[in-house]
Amino acid sequence: MILGLDIGRQYVKAVVLDKTKGGHKLVNHGLRLVPEPNQTFDPEKLSQPHLVIAVRELMKEMKINPKRVKHLVTSLNGSHVSVKEITTMDMPEEELLSSMTFEARKHIPMDGSDAVIDYQIFGSNPKEVDKIDVALVACTKKISNAHVDLLKEIGFKPGIIDVDPIAVMNSYSYVNDLPEDGAVILLDIGAISSALTVWGRKDMFFTRDLPIGIHDFVKDLAGKMDTDYVSSEDNLLKDGVNSFTKNEPDKTDSGIGIAERTVFDNFVEDIRRSLRYYAKTTNQSFFTHLYLTGGGSATEGLAELIQGKLNLEVSVFNPMKSFDGYNENSVVNPAQYSVAVGLALRGGGFDA
Repeated sequence: MILGLDIGRQYVKAVVLDKTKGGHKLVNHGLRLVPEPNQTFDPEKLSQPHLVIAVRELMKEMKINPKRVKHLVTSLNGSHVSVKEITTMDMPEEELLSSMTFEARKHIPMDGSDAVIDYQIFGSNPKEVDKIDVALVACTKKISNAHVDLLKEIGFKPGIIDVDPIAVMNSYSYVNDLPEDGAVILLDIGAISSALTVWGRKDMFFTRDLPIGIHDFVKDLAGKMDTDYVSSEDNLLKDGVNSFTKNEPDKTDSGIGIAERTVFDNFVEDIRRSLRYYAKTTNQSFFTHLYLTGGGSATEGLAELIQGKLNLEVSVFNPMKSFDGYNENSVVNPAQYSVAVGLALRGGGFDA
């Protein structure tokens, strides 16, 4: 049993996989709201005790005893870590870690010696002989230690600790091959931020944290419609992007032709700026598809809105569709489990 545990700010998600001869079997899954239901979500007021209670309650619902979990994989949020692809000489793994520590100082801005360094090898560089592409990951010891302490307080023995963007890409790569030409985009929409990740078979791995999430969608709707937070959250869940034009008959039903600028316009502009930066730094501007993941991917009409504004094919990603044991009628919005699925796959030995 491999437990992938995604501890988000608003929801905790968990996926349990078993390895099989043909791949992996979905054994269990679940999610739990971190704050109290039917109350205004305030990320500033959430603390470690809230997360501990939420995870313990979720484990109880899933009939999992944390003390008996032998294969646990968790992750750090993209806003708490730096992830950057670098190209380096191919060398034995024992030499690579010391080399990565030196490389981290050049490529990733960190606060001096107070850093934890890790890496994931992507494979041979397609353009340079005897060189490999490596995802270099760094965070502060304070962040790493706080995460480990959280897991211990819940009752777990800490295992592998990954990062959200790589977990999402692993969940994608398990189901789909990377395109031969061009790059695929994954946009993981969380509670208070979203992680944009770009990667192609011949192109650089890139990730950027966007400071807009579901919380911002709700706040903007509450302000524009003069409604309270909980009502706005319900309206967004029910009507999606159309909730911004629901009481304005002169606007189009699609919600795409919103005359007044909304949080979605700012969101799309952040995506566009990130893709322009990627194109400028890599000389690669061919993007094959954009997949939405995370809780915000369920926002009705959002995929169509982004597709219309970016002129790029957009759809919601299902990370569970190839698992034995998956029943589409038993999983609400499988896209929100993308990080947890990627974590469980990592625990089972799968890397993109």
